[in-house]
Amino acid sequence: MSPKKLAQRSEKGLLTPDNCVLAFIDLQPQMLFGVANFDRQTVINNNLLLAKAARVFGVPVILTTVETRAFSGNLWPQVQAVFPEQQPIERSTMNSWDDAKFVAAVQDTGRRKLIISGLWTETCVALPTVQALDDGYEVFVAEDCCGDVSALAHDNAMRRMEQAGAKPVTALSVLLEWQRDWALKETYDAVMDIVKTHCGAYGVGVEYAYTMVHGAPASQLPAYVPAGS
Repeated sequence: MSPKKLAQRSEKGLLTPDNCVLAFIDLQPQMLFGVANFDRQTVINNNLLLAKAARVFGVPVILTTVETRAFSGNLWPQVQAVFPEQQPIERSTMNSWDDAKFVAAVQDTGRRKLIISGLWTETCVALPTVQALDDGYEVFVAEDCCGDVSALAHDNAMRRMEQAGAKPVTALSVLLEWQRDWALKETYDAVMDIVKTHCGAYGVGVEYAYTMVHGAPASQLPAYVPAGS
């Protein structure tokens, strides 16, 4: 289903729903088992936030997995459920940028701003980031959606990517950058649902303001519905 056309946001170096593509790389059980720098459930939560945000704003998403049957397991079902109709690109390469199908999927979007989330940061995120930058893409790394085998590995990877020209972002910062204006009502309710479901104290504060300050009925946290449906 095609999302409805959203109001234009000013660009000037910022992310908009019209100028970027989002890649989820190797969000698979075996990779998550090895994450030691962040709480694993938080990593899942942040990726779900980002995935649902992409659906709300109609941002093209690329899903890719490595050695699913031989080692890593299937894409997390929570993420697959956000994109039930989309088949992940299966690879043998650790570096997604070495896989012609993955690169072609990015190129086919016609967008030059690439947001990357993945496991692990030092390999599956850093390697394609460095090479995409070399190919002229502007790369944004969703740092709180990534994870690695140690804090040192993750931090080293982030420094390497930033020195190469990548820009660190978080799942919430991307969501808010896409929304940008609370007067844009076509996505407001869906964004608030994501915030209340995935954003901890921020989401609780939103619910409190709705119910205790403005007198709205308590939320039933509806199932996520993409824009345009």
